[in-house]
Amino acid sequence: MRRTALALALLLLALPAVAEERKGRARVSANGLYSVRMVQVAPGQCRLEVAKESGTVWQVEQCLGTLDDYYFVSNDGERVWVVWPLVEKGKGVEPRSKKKSKGPPPWANVVVAAQYGRDGQRLQEKRLLGLMSSKQLTEVRQMKNHFKWLEGTLGIPGKGPRLTDAGVVEFEPVGTTTRQLTF
Repeated sequence: MRRTALALALLLLALPAVAEERKGRARVSANGLYSVRMVQVAPGQCRLEVAKESGTVWQVEQCLGTLDDYYFVSNDGERVWVVWPLVEKGKGVEPRSKKKSKGPPPWANVVVAAQYGRDGQRLQEKRLLGLMSSKQLTEVRQMKNHFKWLEGTLGIPGKGPRLTDAGVVEFEPVGTTTRQLTF
C-alpha cells in the first residue's frame, strides 16, 4: 500500500513537469525592438510569439515549425520569416523508374522558408529549387525521409542563417552563394 501511495505521489509531482511549455530561442529584429520565438505548449500544440520588452505584441496559435527552426521578425514586428533547415521530402513521392528521367527530383520542389503575417497567413514562400540550381542539388544531404540543405545548421559547416543590420535574412544553401530574404 505504501509503495502504491508513493508511486501515485511521485506521478502527481511529475505531471506538472511533463506539461511545462518548451520555448525556442528568441531572435531579435534588426532594430532591436521586437523578438520572435516558437513555444511548444504540448506535443502538436504550438504558438509563435512576437514580443517587445513590455510583453507579447501578437501570437499565432499554430505550429509553423519546430523549436529548432529559425525565426526572424521584421523591424515593424508585423512579419516573420521561418527557415526550416531539416525538411521532409514529402509524401506520395513515387520511386524513380530505372530509366533516368530528366529534371530535378520531386523532393527538390518543397518549401524551405516562408513568411507569415500576424494573422498566421503565409505571405511568401521559397522552394529549394528557387534557391539553388538542379546541378547543385547533389550537395543536399539526403536522409530517408528528410534532407538537410542549409549551411551552418545540423552539422553542415558554414555560416548559419542570420539577420543583417539592414533587416535582411541571409543564409547559404549548400554548394551555393549567399541568398537573401527581404521583409
